[in-house]
Amino acid sequence: MVIQIISVTFIFGEGLPVLVETLQRLTRRQLDTLRTIGAKETPDRGVSLKLIASTLGLTPPSALGHLTPLEVLGLVERYRGKSRLTSRGRGTLLEYQRHHRVAETLFGRLGLSSDESCAAAHEIDLAISHRTVEEVCRAEQHPTACPHGEPIAPCHTASRAA
Repeated sequence: MVIQIISVTFIFGEGLPVLVETLQRLTRRQLDTLRTIGAKETPDRGVSLKLIASTLGLTPPSALGHLTPLEVLGLVERYRGKSRLTSRGRGTLLEYQRHHRVAETLFGRLGLSSDESCAAAHEIDLAISHRTVEEVCRAEQHPTACPHGEPIAPCHTASRAA
Protein backbone atom coordinates (compact mmCIF):
# COMPACT_ATOMS: atom_id res chain seq x y z
CA MET A 1 0.00 0.00 0.00
CA VAL A 2 1.35 3.42 -0.94
CA ILE A 3 0.19 6.44 1.00
CA GLN A 4 0.60 9.74 -0.75
CA ILE A 5 0.96 12.66 1.60
CA ILE A 6 -0.32 15.96 0.33
CA SER A 7 -0.20 18.93 2.63
CA VAL A 8 -2.42 21.86 1.91
CA THR A 9 -0.67 24.77 3.54
CA PHE A 10 -2.26 27.73 1.84
CA ILE A 11 -5.99 28.03 1.32
CA PHE A 12 -7.67 31.21 0.14
CA GLY A 13 -4.19 32.73 -0.31
CA GLU A 14 -3.86 33.58 3.39
CA GLY A 15 -1.20 31.13 4.48
CA LEU A 16 -3.78 29.32 6.61
CA PRO A 17 -2.30 26.02 7.77
CA VAL A 18 -5.06 23.44 7.62
CA LEU A 19 -4.98 19.72 7.39
CA VAL A 20 -7.83 19.38 4.99
CA GLU A 21 -6.30 16.82 2.68
CA THR A 22 -5.21 14.79 5.68
CA LEU A 23 -8.66 14.88 7.26
CA GLN A 24 -10.38 13.79 4.06
CA ARG A 25 -7.96 10.87 3.68
CA LEU A 26 -8.66 9.35 7.09
CA THR A 27 -10.95 6.39 7.55
CA ARG A 28 -13.51 6.52 10.32
CA ARG A 29 -11.50 3.94 12.29
CA GLN A 30 -8.30 5.98 11.90
CA LEU A 31 -10.15 9.04 13.15
CA ASP A 32 -11.46 7.03 16.11
CA THR A 33 -7.88 5.98 16.85
CA LEU A 34 -6.71 9.59 16.69
CA ARG A 35 -9.56 10.67 18.98
CA THR A 36 -8.78 7.87 21.45
CA ILE A 37 -5.15 8.93 21.70
CA GLY A 38 -6.19 12.57 22.13
CA ALA A 39 -8.60 11.67 24.92
CA LYS A 40 -6.31 9.24 26.77
CA GLU A 41 -2.86 10.83 26.55
CA THR A 42 -1.54 13.00 29.35
CA PRO A 43 1.23 15.60 29.28
CA ASP A 44 3.55 12.99 30.83
CA ARG A 45 2.48 9.79 29.09
CA GLY A 46 1.39 8.49 25.74
CA VAL A 47 -1.18 5.76 25.19
CA SER A 48 -0.32 2.08 24.94
CA LEU A 49 -1.40 0.01 21.98
CA LYS A 50 -3.26 -2.29 24.38
CA LEU A 51 -5.34 0.64 25.73
CA ILE A 52 -6.05 1.94 22.22
CA ALA A 53 -7.16 -1.53 21.14
CA SER A 54 -9.40 -2.14 24.16
CA THR A 55 -11.00 1.31 23.88
CA LEU A 56 -11.82 0.69 20.21
CA GLY A 57 -12.89 -2.92 20.79
CA LEU A 58 -10.09 -4.25 18.57
CA THR A 59 -7.18 -6.62 18.92
CA PRO A 60 -3.76 -4.95 19.23
CA PRO A 61 -2.71 -6.05 15.70
CA SER A 62 -5.88 -4.50 14.25
CA ALA A 63 -5.37 -1.30 16.23
CA LEU A 64 -1.77 -1.18 14.99
CA GLY A 65 -3.12 -1.38 11.44
CA HIS A 66 -5.02 1.86 12.05
CA LEU A 67 -2.21 3.49 14.00
CA THR A 68 0.59 2.98 11.47
CA PRO A 69 -0.95 5.18 8.72
CA LEU A 70 -1.44 7.92 11.32
CA GLU A 71 2.29 7.79 12.00
CA VAL A 72 3.08 7.92 8.30
CA LEU A 73 0.88 11.03 7.98
CA GLY A 74 2.72 12.66 10.90
CA LEU A 75 -0.36 12.77 13.13
CA VAL A 76 0.94 10.40 15.80
CA GLU A 77 4.36 9.54 17.11
CA ARG A 78 5.31 6.46 19.09
CA TYR A 79 8.04 6.32 21.66
CA ARG A 80 8.77 3.28 23.80
CA GLY A 81 5.47 1.67 22.88
CA LYS A 82 3.35 4.72 23.70
CA SER A 83 1.52 6.84 21.15
CA ARG A 84 1.06 10.59 21.34
CA LEU A 85 -0.54 13.14 19.05
CA THR A 86 1.78 15.46 17.20
CA SER A 87 0.83 19.12 16.80
CA ARG A 88 -0.38 18.16 13.32
CA GLY A 89 -2.54 15.42 14.87
CA ARG A 90 -4.05 17.88 17.34
CA GLY A 91 -4.75 20.31 14.49
CA THR A 92 -6.44 17.57 12.49
CA LEU A 93 -8.67 16.70 15.46
CA LEU A 94 -9.64 20.34 15.93
CA GLU A 95 -10.46 20.65 12.24
CA TYR A 96 -12.54 17.47 12.43
CA GLN A 97 -14.50 18.86 15.40
CA ARG A 98 -15.16 22.01 13.44
CA HIS A 99 -16.36 20.09 10.37
CA HIS A 100 -18.64 17.93 12.52
CA ARG A 101 -20.11 20.79 14.53
CA VAL A 102 -20.75 23.01 11.52
CA ALA A 103 -22.50 20.08 9.79
CA GLU A 104 -24.54 19.45 12.96
CA THR A 105 -25.62 23.09 12.96
CA LEU A 106 -26.77 22.85 9.35
CA PHE A 107 -28.82 19.73 10.05
CA GLY A 108 -30.23 21.32 13.19
CA ARG A 109 -31.45 24.28 11.15
CA LEU A 110 -33.20 21.80 8.88
CA GLY A 111 -35.30 20.65 11.83
CA LEU A 112 -33.42 17.59 13.07
CA SER A 113 -33.03 17.05 16.81
CA SER A 114 -29.55 17.42 18.29
CA ASP A 115 -29.04 13.64 18.31
CA GLU A 116 -30.32 13.30 14.74
CA SER A 117 -28.10 16.21 13.68
CA CYS A 118 -25.10 14.48 15.24
CA ALA A 119 -25.87 11.20 13.47
CA ALA A 120 -26.34 12.96 10.11
CA ALA A 121 -23.13 14.98 10.57
CA HIS A 122 -21.28 11.76 11.45
CA GLU A 123 -22.23 10.38 8.03
CA ILE A 124 -20.59 13.24 6.11
CA ASP A 125 -18.07 15.01 8.36
CA LEU A 126 -15.01 13.24 6.92
CA ALA A 127 -16.16 13.67 3.34
CA ILE A 128 -16.94 17.37 3.21
CA SER A 129 -14.20 19.68 2.06
CA HIS A 130 -12.82 22.60 3.98
CA ARG A 131 -14.21 24.96 1.37
CA THR A 132 -17.71 23.48 1.83
CA VAL A 133 -17.45 23.86 5.61
CA GLU A 134 -16.46 27.50 5.10
CA GLU A 135 -19.47 28.07 2.82
CA VAL A 136 -21.86 26.43 5.29
CA CYS A 137 -20.29 28.46 8.09
CA ARG A 138 -20.84 31.67 6.10
CA ALA A 139 -24.42 30.68 5.14
CA GLU A 140 -25.23 29.92 8.78
CA GLN A 141 -23.87 33.34 9.85
CA HIS A 142 -20.83 31.88 11.57
CA PRO A 143 -22.39 29.75 14.32
CA THR A 144 -20.60 29.73 17.66
CA ALA A 145 -22.07 26.50 19.07
CA CYS A 146 -23.45 23.22 17.74
CA PRO A 147 -26.92 21.91 18.70
CA HIS A 148 -25.35 20.18 21.73
CA GLY A 149 -23.94 23.52 22.94
CA GLU A 150 -20.33 22.63 22.15
CA PRO A 151 -18.29 25.59 20.86
CA ILE A 152 -17.45 25.87 17.18
CA ALA A 153 -14.06 27.35 16.38
CA PRO A 154 -14.35 30.58 14.41
CA CYS A 155 -14.63 30.15 10.67
CA HIS A 156 -11.37 30.88 8.92
CA THR A 157 -13.09 33.35 6.59
CA ALA A 158 -15.22 35.03 9.25
CA SER A 159 -13.14 38.18 9.20
CA ARG A 160 -13.65 38.53 5.45
CA ALA A 161 -17.41 38.01 5.45
CA ALA A 162 -19.50 41.11 5.19
